[in-house]
Amino acid sequence: MSEVNRSASPQLGGWTRFVTARPRLALLAALVITALAVFAGSGVADRMGSGGWQAPDAESTYASEVLAREFPASQPNLLLLVDSGSASVDDPDVAAEAGRLAKRLDAEPGVSGVGSYWATRSPALRSEDGHEAIIAARIGGDEKTAGETLDRIAPDFAGERGPVTVSVGGPVAVQHEMQTIIQEDLLRAELIALPVTLILLVMVFGSAVAALLPLGVGIVAILGTNAVLRGLTELTDVSVFAMNLTTALGLGLAIDYALFIVRRFREELAGGADPRTAVGTTLRTAGRTVLFSALTVAVSLSAMLVFPQYFLRSFAYAGIAVVLLAAAAALILLPAALVLLGHRINSLDLRRVFRRRKKSVTAAGGEPSEGETEAGAAGADVDVDVDASPGRGWARLAALVMRRAPVFAIVTTVGLLLLGLPFLGVEFGTADDRQLPAGAESRVVQEHIRDGFPGSPGGGLEVLAEGKGSPADHAELKGRIEKLPGVLRVEGPVAEGSTAYYNVLPEGEAVGEATQQLVRDLRAVPSASSLDVSVTGTAAVLVDSKDAIADRLPWALAIIVVVTLLLVFLLTGSVLIPLQAVVLNALSLTAMFGALVWVFQDGNLSGLLGFTSTGDIETTLPVLMFCVAFGLSMDYGVFLISRMKEEYDRTGDHEHSVTFGLRHTGGLITAAAVILAVVMVAIGTSRVTSTKMLGLGIALAVLMDAMVVRGLLVPAVMKLMGRSTWWAPAPLRAFHRRFGLSEGESAPAAAAASAPAPAPVPDGAAVPAGTSAAASAPASAAAHSPDAAQSADVAGGVEAGPETAADTDLAKPARR
Repeated sequence: MSEVNRSASPQLGGWTRFVTARPRLALLAALVITALAVFAGSGVADRMGSGGWQAPDAESTYASEVLAREFPASQPNLLLLVDSGSASVDDPDVAAEAGRLAKRLDAEPGVSGVGSYWATRSPALRSEDGHEAIIAARIGGDEKTAGETLDRIAPDFAGERGPVTVSVGGPVAVQHEMQTIIQEDLLRAELIALPVTLILLVMVFGSAVAALLPLGVGIVAILGTNAVLRGLTELTDVSVFAMNLTTALGLGLAIDYALFIVRRFREELAGGADPRTAVGTTLRTAGRTVLFSALTVAVSLSAMLVFPQYFLRSFAYAGIAVVLLAAAAALILLPAALVLLGHRINSLDLRRVFRRRKKSVTAAGGEPSEGETEAGAAGADVDVDVDASPGRGWARLAALVMRRAPVFAIVTTVGLLLLGLPFLGVEFGTADDRQLPAGAESRVVQEHIRDGFPGSPGGGLEVLAEGKGSPADHAELKGRIEKLPGVLRVEGPVAEGSTAYYNVLPEGEAVGEATQQLVRDLRAVPSASSLDVSVTGTAAVLVDSKDAIADRLPWALAIIVVVTLLLVFLLTGSVLIPLQAVVLNALSLTAMFGALVWVFQDGNLSGLLGFTSTGDIETTLPVLMFCVAFGLSMDYGVFLISRMKEEYDRTGDHEHSVTFGLRHTGGLITAAAVILAVVMVAIGTSRVTSTKMLGLGIALAVLMDAMVVRGLLVPAVMKLMGRSTWWAPAPLRAFHRRFGLSEGESAPAAAAASAPAPAPVPDGAAVPAGTSAAASAPASAAAHSPDAAQSADVAGGVEAGPETAADTDLAKPARR
């Protein structure tokens, strides 16, 4: 087979010619563009927000905006916690100093609605022990402006101030501190992930040169995405949390794509192809798979664009940009580098010394090992470790699974479902100060207020009443509110012109089910026809967020499922494989969702992982994690299915194709998953709980998908489905022949690849016209011999050279 491959030298196609014609110029242009991206993306994190969980078109958002504009004191976002030490907050010296602080704060530009315990004597602003009290105010402007104002004024107020000690808190301080910590943690995660990733790549490739290429592709993708996000911050709100996804996917997917392409390129070189021809074959095979993979991941992430919360939309912006840039770098820059490197791709092989030692031991002991015989058959003096004994291990695993397919299918499915059971008890909540590490100043302030002040600070509901209502109308509305179950106290109304508001203090927890029901009851309270009533507050924001996600979730799922089905059909020409891919990918996420509740909601392992459980999960996080993890699962699924499809087109042997696909991608997928998991775990070391949840959850999902679903469930299901796996009705077969793509050399799948399985044909019998002999003959020597998987790997594993089933007349036997 190696001789055939060396002599065939397929003509370079237009795309390949474009990529490889001037490789030095392409790399120079990439260097210039990357330098510009570094400049354009500088300071992007400083322009991002740390909120975005609130639906902008919700009733609670509207009411909050009106109250912040008309009654700033009703929506304070800055809290100064004044600690009088051993003295009482009513001590004259303490009161005098507090008065001076409040007056100075009121004079600060950008600050309005200043109020305090000493001005209002409100018991809600005084701690139960009498040693702490609050000065409240509102900092105006967007998140960036508010953060700049806080940076400017905080040093003038925090710390020792005469007889009192002042600490700065409130929502604006929590968000600002969260943004700062995320930036610091992201830098630490990159410093952890990059060297560990490089070590793993060296272990995968052996060659230090080959290991540096995927890392370079990832860095280009990350820097390019930062520039894109910087531009988007000029047009819309972007969450700082999206930076974590940029790093994770930028490294993870770029390394996935580069691994796939470099691995295939080395296989082609080992088969005797010259570098330019090897790049051409690689782009027509692995390159197509990378393109399809990038599209499926981008589709999964784009589904988040249907949600109104900019927190979710930001991840779509970052994810789509980094996926497309990673694919572009892998399909344009990487091939140019491979043309220039040629056989030097295997330089600095750090594992050569161990292989030489093994060979010398074998020579001293007698017969060479099977792996050495195979390497010798390649006849190449390039020491390439493409598919040696690890590949045979995956082949043996596939054979074992298919021999006991029902057992593996049932046990694996039941196990995954059991791991997901805790998610049935999920409770949704909102992100608060407990996302921050225990020592963060703004969190300490909020904890003092939550634990030491009466009522439910921060959990009050505001009822906005607009219209020219009479005093009797307002009194009637207040009376109806007071009669609702779960209402502890109603304050107000506070009126300004034709607008008034009531402060409703609930009996239950700030965002508990009882308080959420109170929000619904308040919205259902009849009022005078002259009053238009709106409800806001923490629980109201949660209710609106849950409703917004529930309304848009079916559309997001429909986008993911429909486009995934279409893309996988275009790749395979099968009706059943796309359905199987969607179902198995969803199953692979069960462990992640179960762990989400068991660990982060219920608090198991909270001491080990260093976070505080709030008893609920932030509403948007499961949606985000589903879209990201589903896309990554499709990434690995496309790699595996495309290789199976390529071999099935060539041989028509279903079981051999399943074994072949797992053998040639199992190690690759596992290595890619481990590397991505390392990146996600590095991000999971963040001190912010949401980021920790995102990193560790997705790391678990990709490992379960690569090692359990791809290694056990996929071969078991494909064995049970048999050759019907590749079936499609005649109209769809015709559609795929016209528009479909595959990882073969040229045309789509042979008709035999998607036709229903014919009856077995005895050896020596005539093959019906229009049927591939390879697809019909059950006793094909190459497909059914015990060494089939190994013989396909002769010459370094070049299993699909220029001669494939796609090249032949379908009525003729496929060339082996």
